[in-house]
Amino acid sequence: MFYCPFRFLLVAGLMLLHITTTATEASEAALRRHVIKLTTGKGYRNYRDTVALNRTAAYIHKEFSEVTKEAYMQGFTVNAVRYYNVYASFGPPNAPRVIIGAHYDVQGEKPGADDNASGVAGLLELARMLAETDKSKWEMRVDLVAYSLEEPPYYGTKDMGSSIHATALFNNKTPVVGMVSLEMIGYYDDKKGSQHYPLGIMKLFYGSRGDYITVVRKTFDKRFSRLFTRKFKNGGGVEVKVFKGPKWIPGVDFSDHRNYWQYKWPALMITDGAFYRNKNYHTEDDKPETLDYLRMSSVVNRVYKAVVAIVG
Repeated sequence: MFYCPFRFLLVAGLMLLHITTTATEASEAALRRHVIKLTTGKGYRNYRDTVALNRTAAYIHKEFSEVTKEAYMQGFTVNAVRYYNVYASFGPPNAPRVIIGAHYDVQGEKPGADDNASGVAGLLELARMLAETDKSKWEMRVDLVAYSLEEPPYYGTKDMGSSIHATALFNNKTPVVGMVSLEMIGYYDDKKGSQHYPLGIMKLFYGSRGDYITVVRKTFDKRFSRLFTRKFKNGGGVEVKVFKGPKWIPGVDFSDHRNYWQYKWPALMITDGAFYRNKNYHTEDDKPETLDYLRMSSVVNRVYKAVVAIVG
């Protein structure tokens, strides 16, 4: 065959492009593996079962440590019991922070696949993807944070893991650009009537099928929330719908992002709707096999592309 140097370079370039592209795509298999790991084993990762909870924290730390040297445990004490947030950092050390968080604890003795192993699995895949990304031109630092104590009885208190984290940032005068909470990103239902809302009129605007992912923001939130939403919507895959509303609407502040609002930092939530869609919510049926890993991977890809576009 006739040898053409240009053709060889072209093919090599296309192969390299393919490798680069696939390296920064979320893996359905990896998301499934993480969810299964997080939801199986002895005990339940709730505030009473610190053996299971700390085993989960150790797993998250191990996975973070495999892709970055900057993986940390943030310990804190509540009612004489030691708990841990786990986080990994990417980008310039002293730059303003973009935070992506998800809680890893569960309510009661439940497997908690969607709530919230799905969000934590997303963090772990994002860690791998960010590790494989060229960060030489980044102007911001990305912190991926897995929180303890989001669920009752600590929800809404200063003892939430995300409250501990946000307060530490504030006390250390760490500049925060914005925060994204991954709160249940794995459950979808294409049937009519599968999606419910805190206000019945919302069905007229958002439809009755639970086949989309939602960006939940405060009305008139700051620039980061607007920019992230726009970038997030530009990705492919699962349909995205955006809800903007005041905190008094039930569900708007139902996750860890609420604790960053207290310091006037822009923060939003990415969610499949929780109990407004997933009837397995806080039950023993919230299992790995009920999740849609293809659409989950699409959500993670969208988060990745939005964050990289903002920090770069």
